[in-house]
Amino acid sequence: MRMSDSEALMWAVEKDPALRCDFCNLTIVDGPIDRRRMRATVERAVRAIPRLSQRVVEPSVPVATPDWVDETDLDIDDHIRWVELGGNGDMRALLDACEALSEPAFDRSKPLWEFIVVEGLDGDRTALLQRLHHTITDGVGGLKLSLEIVDIDADGRGADTAAATSDAADDQDARDGVDGDSAEDPRPSIVASARSFITDSASRGLEASGAVIGGARRAITDPLAAPRRVAGAWSLAGSLRRQLLVLDGAKSDVMDDRSLHRHFEVRTYSMPDAIKAAKNLGGSVNDVFVTALASALGAYHAELGSHTTELRMAMAVNTRGRGDQAANRFSPTRVIVPIGPIAERDRFAEIHRRLDTTKREPAVVATESIASLVSTLPAPFLVALARSQARTIDFATSNLRGSPIPLYLAGRRIVGNYALGPRVGCALNVTLMSFCDDMHVGLNIDPAAICDIPTFAAKLDTAFTTLLAPEVAYAS
Repeated sequence: MRMSDSEALMWAVEKDPALRCDFCNLTIVDGPIDRRRMRATVERAVRAIPRLSQRVVEPSVPVATPDWVDETDLDIDDHIRWVELGGNGDMRALLDACEALSEPAFDRSKPLWEFIVVEGLDGDRTALLQRLHHTITDGVGGLKLSLEIVDIDADGRGADTAAATSDAADDQDARDGVDGDSAEDPRPSIVASARSFITDSASRGLEASGAVIGGARRAITDPLAAPRRVAGAWSLAGSLRRQLLVLDGAKSDVMDDRSLHRHFEVRTYSMPDAIKAAKNLGGSVNDVFVTALASALGAYHAELGSHTTELRMAMAVNTRGRGDQAANRFSPTRVIVPIGPIAERDRFAEIHRRLDTTKREPAVVATESIASLVSTLPAPFLVALARSQARTIDFATSNLRGSPIPLYLAGRRIVGNYALGPRVGCALNVTLMSFCDDMHVGLNIDPAAICDIPTFAAKLDTAFTTLLAPEVAYAS
C-alpha cells in the first residue's frame, strides 16, 4: 500500500528535525494498570488498525511515494514501555517526563508508534503517553485509535457504544486496508514500483485530462458559464496564494526564536460553560477556543511590551466524509487572528467571521491535488519549501471531539485526556479535545519562542475565565 501524496510530503520534509510530524496523546486514569491487561488492549488496537503493524519502505524508484508494508515479526513488547515517575509525582513532573520521552525521533525501520505507561503519579494514578507519527493517522483518526484501546465500563466492554453516541464517530471510523501482496523481500521491486507509479500517475493524468476536456466541452455547450469558471479559477489561485504560498514571515515580534525543544502544558475548562458562551455569542465552541487563545496571546505580547495586533494561525480543517477510510484527511489552513486590545465580544465576532471564511476557502479541497503535484520533487527542495512556509506561522490549533460518556482504560476510569499536536516549526500548538463535560487543552510549546511560560499560562486561564463568564456571554 502506497502512502498518500500528503503523507509522503510529511515523511519527506522530516529531513529537517524542526519539521517532525509526530504527535502525542496523554491519558490519565484513576489507578494502577495491570500489565497483562494493558498488553491485551494494545493487541486489540493493532488488530483493528492494520497500519500499527506496518512500516515504511522507501521506493526503488525515486519519484514514487514510499510504501506501507506489513511487519511480519511485530513484537508488541517493543512498542510498550513502562517507566516510573520520579520526584513528587505531580502533574508537572509527569509533563516534564513526557517531554523527555517524546524527544527521540521514531526508528524509521519499525512501525511508527509507541505506548509509554508512566506509573507513580500522585493520587495512585497512572498515565499513558501515546506517541504516533502523523503519517499513521491525523487527529481525527487518532480518536479512532483511542476508541480501540478504551472500554465503556471497568469490565472491559468495547467502546463501540461510545462511538455510536458521539457526533464525530462516523468521521473517526478510519481503518486502513491491508495490502494483500506478500513477498520475502518487503521492498517492492524496481518493476513493481515503476508500474505502481506509472499507474497512479496515469490515473491522475486521466482525471486531469478529463477535467480539461469536460471544461472545454462545457465552454462550447454553455458559453455563458465561462466567466463564472474564469472567476472560479482566479478565486482558487488567490486562495492557494493565501493558504499554501505565503510570502511574508510570522507576525510576532516576541515569539520569533525557534528550537527543537518542547514544553508541555495541559489545562481543563468547562465544556457546558463554553457551549453556553458560544450559543449566546453567536458562534461555535471552536470560536470560543480560538478567541480565548488569541486573547491570551495578546495579553502576553502586551506584557512583554509588544504592539503586535495580529498573528497568523494554522488550523487543521477535517475533510473526512462519512465512511472515509483514509488515515489522513485534513487540510492545513492559515488565518490572521486579532490579538489587540479590543472587547472580547468584538474579538469573538471577528474571529468567528474569519474562521468561517477560511473554512470556505477553495484551497481547502485542493490540498491533496497540490500534494500530488509536489510530492515527487527532490527532497531538498521540499524541505526548503516547507521550512519557508513554517516560518510564516505564529501558532497552530486543532479541535477534536472526544467521547461524551465516561471511558475506561484497562479497567481504570479515564480522568484526563490531552492531545499534544506537532509544532512543525511554529511557536506553539494548542489542541482542544472534549471529554464528557470537560475541555481538555494540550499545549506543545517551544520554550525558545515563549520564554515566560508561567505568564502565558496565567494569561490563558484568565482569558478562558473571562470569556466563559456569564456577564460576557450574555452581555447585550
